[in-house]
Amino acid sequence: MATILVTGGTGTLGRPLVDRLLDDGHDVRSLSRRPHTGTERPRPRSYAVDLRDGTGLPEAMAGVDTIVHCATTPAGGDMEAAGRLVQAAKAAGIPHLVYISIVGVDRVPLRYYRTKLAVERLIEDSGLGWTVLRTTQFHHLVLQLIKAGARSPVLPVPTGVRVQPVEVREVAARLAGFAAGDPAGRVPDMGGPEVLSAHDLVRATLEAGGRRRLLLPLWLPGASAAALRRGGNLTPEHADGQHTYAEFLAERAGGGLMGG
Repeated sequence: MATILVTGGTGTLGRPLVDRLLDDGHDVRSLSRRPHTGTERPRPRSYAVDLRDGTGLPEAMAGVDTIVHCATTPAGGDMEAAGRLVQAAKAAGIPHLVYISIVGVDRVPLRYYRTKLAVERLIEDSGLGWTVLRTTQFHHLVLQLIKAGARSPVLPVPTGVRVQPVEVREVAARLAGFAAGDPAGRVPDMGGPEVLSAHDLVRATLEAGGRRRLLLPLWLPGASAAALRRGGNLTPEHADGQHTYAEFLAERAGGGLMGG
């Protein structure tokens, strides 16, 4: 079994990934700016490291076989954080860095996507052994965006945009397999089992949460919106996920789905 360091180990993907790696018998280190250190998750060794300055990173990496880099923020700083991580990994002699990216980072010119693509290239050129997996949007993100829009009685819905949401636990399982193996380079993309229109996703979410909103079709301008309408965020040829968005909503329907 390997010693595996997960950055962003308390995040949406990091949590199920850490749990899966532990269940598989690995020695897991969870790296986060705000690690859980109580009795809730006693098994992973938690390290409080902020990748924005790298303090404490060499100690966390000592004896590590593989890093899975999940930490990210749309607010910016991912390139700098990845650069510090790569340099520390090279200094520590870590043979394998696994990175989670997004389907369409090379087709949809969103600023966050461009940054993810730049991080991919940084890792590819690092001299480390590497594996990069691109996935479509997690169910959690779709729900989060719709909940934010539903705070208003009128909910704008992008016209012509489709999404292929994927279950985060299935992504975690795939990443765990890559983390336990040899560097594989760019592996096949991973998408959810269904491609759904933004309108259908919004309607299903509102129905599951018992909410009624006026849906306002919205034509978004710009190159990024055009790329989304062309399906640049989709990978229908890799619809590998099994868990549908409807099943995701059903699991949460009894717990205040649209609350908060």
